Amino acid sequence: MLRPKITMKKQQTNGQPLNPSGEGAGRLPYFEQRQDRIIETIRHLVELESPSDEKASVDRLGSMLAGRFEGLGGHAKLHRTVDFGDHLQVDFAGKRRTKPLLLLGHLDTVYPLGTLKSMPFRLSDGRLWGPGSFDMKSGIAFLLHAIEALRSWYGDELPRPLTVLLVSDEEVGSETSRHIIESLARKSAAALVLEPSFGPRGAVKTARKGVGEYGLQVKGTAAHSGLDFEKGESAIIELAKQIIAVSQLTDLRRGITLNVGTIQGGTRSNVIPAEARALLDARVARSKDFTALDRKLRALKPFNRKCKLEITGGIQRPAMERSPAAVALFKKASKIANQLGWKLEEATVGGASDGNFTAALGVPTLDGLGAVGEGAHASHESILISELPRRTALVAELMVAV
Repeated sequence: MLRPKITMKKQQTNGQPLNPSGEGAGRLPYFEQRQDRIIETIRHLVELESPSDEKASVDRLGSMLAGRFEGLGGHAKLHRTVDFGDHLQVDFAGKRRTKPLLLLGHLDTVYPLGTLKSMPFRLSDGRLWGPGSFDMKSGIAFLLHAIEALRSWYGDELPRPLTVLLVSDEEVGSETSRHIIESLARKSAAALVLEPSFGPRGAVKTARKGVGEYGLQVKGTAAHSGLDFEKGESAIIELAKQIIAVSQLTDLRRGITLNVGTIQGGTRSNVIPAEARALLDARVARSKDFTALDRKLRALKPFNRKCKLEITGGIQRPAMERSPAAVALFKKASKIANQLGWKLEEATVGGASDGNFTAALGVPTLDGLGAVGEGAHASHESILISELPRRTALVAELMVAV
């Protein structure tokens, strides 16, 4: 396949003047000259479909990447799993005898196999399109090309030790990878997360909400709605009242939201329903708010004492709070961005990532270092081609500066 040819505007990128200065600016042309190679890497990754629940497909991608990282001097290790793809860890030695920098991302996507037929990889309107292009196969491409650049600039031994961890179950909660993430984070000086950036200006993320998932299940008594109406105890009516009670726990001022995402119940219109259930998404800006929220949810009591209420689930990811350590990392990234010719912004977002785990341990964490684009998990998922060189340059420079 011929590599696509893209013409960049040298004086302006994403509506912002490009007037680079400093060491980082001198290295930006390196990535501009290799833009087509970065695009080709992203194409290869996108076309290796890797849904979370397709172990063989995820393992195929992981095996390919293990080979590429080893070709750059890394030592690859696969953490085997049964139900999901194997998690890929790659360690790079460094000249500085210091803790490694953890470079975090994920292999899996939300798209089922065959999505490429309706969402093929393509280049148009200054964008690169395809399933997983934004979230987050472009971030993986940045890692490959940034490490390749460091070897070109510094030789076979990198300036500092690096640990790359690409997990296979991030999109479904990171249940099998969390202990690996936390174990490596405790041994690391900081964590850089290659998840997508935020918004059209590519802000990095210094804070994310914590996430919990709860199930509300009600058991009532079935009865014929015409013959024995008074003998029935409606699980659906009880669940409806519980949903109203739960919704009143939302506190936007404190960053606490609760969303009832799905409800199920009943069998027929002429049967008083004996069972009903709902799935609830809970998000908090501060981890300490989870304690009180969890207590309130588990303290819910049936309005109808003849119904039984069961609460399951709990906290999945702690909040990634904006800490002094995260701010310090952002300042380093901002300085590098200034040298590369743009003003880097920061953002707080409601979505979570594996960076929530590292930040909760007190490990300095900067998230959203991936591509600039839009449409994560949607049919219009795409990234801005013009941003590829300097985002990759930012990642490479941070690997040295942190």
